Amino acid sequence: MDGYNFYHPIEVRYGDLDPQGHVNNAKYFTYLEQARVAYIIHLGLWDGHSFFDIGFILADAHLTFKTPILFGTNVRIWVRVSQLGTKSLTMEYRMEDAGDGHEFATGDAVLVTYNYHNGETIPIPDEWRQIIVEFEKIPSEN
Repeated sequence: MDGYNFYHPIEVRYGDLDPQGHVNNAKYFTYLEQARVAYIIHLGLWDGHSFFDIGFILADAHLTFKTPILFGTNVRIWVRVSQLGTKSLTMEYRMEDAGDGHEFATGDAVLVTYNYHNGETIPIPDEWRQIIVEFEKIPSEN
């Protein structure tokens, strides 16, 4: 996918469906969360152990629904960081059929770097910034 360097596969489960037989709208956000965490782990920003050590909190999320997802569909979610601020970053998502690339939804989210132990926002650590900038090939805004 142009402009994206990472995707995460999603298995649509029976329990994700609503009475109309397609994925419930709220599950889309759960899928984005799964992809977001997979991205963070892929870049080595979190080791997958203590949730207090992730260092990100979700501040804002938007999703545009294009077409419904049905049971048995193999879904792929493309994830990228499109903007880096001082204490926040913006992630963009494209949710598509893994087989034919048909688009189901697009979205974005703002994440804030956060120290759970001290209960306060923090600047994006320089090491994280460098890893993201190198992976995404985006300019850094300090």
